[in-house]
Amino acid sequence: MSGNVQLLSDTLAAAKSEGHAALIAYLPAGFPTVTGGIEAVKAALDGGADVVEVGLPHSDPVLDGPVIQTADDIALRGGVRIADVMRTVREAHEATGKPILVMTYWNPIDRYGVERFTAELAEAGGAGCILPDLPVQESALWREHAAKHGLATVFVVAPSSKDARLAEITAAGSGFVYAASLMGVTGTRESVGAQAEDLVRRTRTTTDTPVCVGLGVSNAAQAAEVARFADGVIVGSAFVKRMLDAPDDAAGLEGVRALAADLAKGVRGQA
Repeated sequence: MSGNVQLLSDTLAAAKSEGHAALIAYLPAGFPTVTGGIEAVKAALDGGADVVEVGLPHSDPVLDGPVIQTADDIALRGGVRIADVMRTVREAHEATGKPILVMTYWNPIDRYGVERFTAELAEAGGAGCILPDLPVQESALWREHAAKHGLATVFVVAPSSKDARLAEITAAGSGFVYAASLMGVTGTRESVGAQAEDLVRRTRTTTDTPVCVGLGVSNAAQAAEVARFADGVIVGSAFVKRMLDAPDDAAGLEGVRALAADLAKGVRGQA
């Protein structure tokens, strides 16, 4: 079975044709439970997200700040496994028809087996993977299997990336380019900053692949700011924080749905 890289590309293209950026939400699998995590992904999509990144919880999430680390710890203590991540992708995609990616560090895939992981992700209806710590020059095996199974390979670029490095990364990637808005870890920020706009501009000189910006976006105003210059706006910690701060699971889901609706207005210039 082939994965849904084309659905991802079509979704981003549709947003562009409508004159706005896509809203991409991030939520970790297994948080607060496996079933609760699936419902949270569905709530984000129902609220207005165009795409969701499902995080594969990791004990040493180097790109993630304290909010996502807290959620990952809850998921890991709950016993979440890669099979639960695949279940999350499958059930969310089947319920909504929207593209679902997995965001993961390389070690779990390496231990699980690249062929096994890509085959199962494609079978679950996944659209691809975001791999923040996989160096492009060491990615040939992954990219071979991802391409075979119809999965996007999304690499991360940063403000520190030199132009030659950007060209190397974008030539190897597919689906979209994840532009980290700043140097540091995930988390909400007071402002996203001019670094992100400059990074998007430089990245676009190397590729026609959509460039989506993440790290620091937490409200509709910031989403609208980033949507002016990016093809997609990625929001993670703000969704997780809504769930962590909620008095119960139902309130957490409603918080996720409401935030997605607010952010969707932001990326569409309706905030």
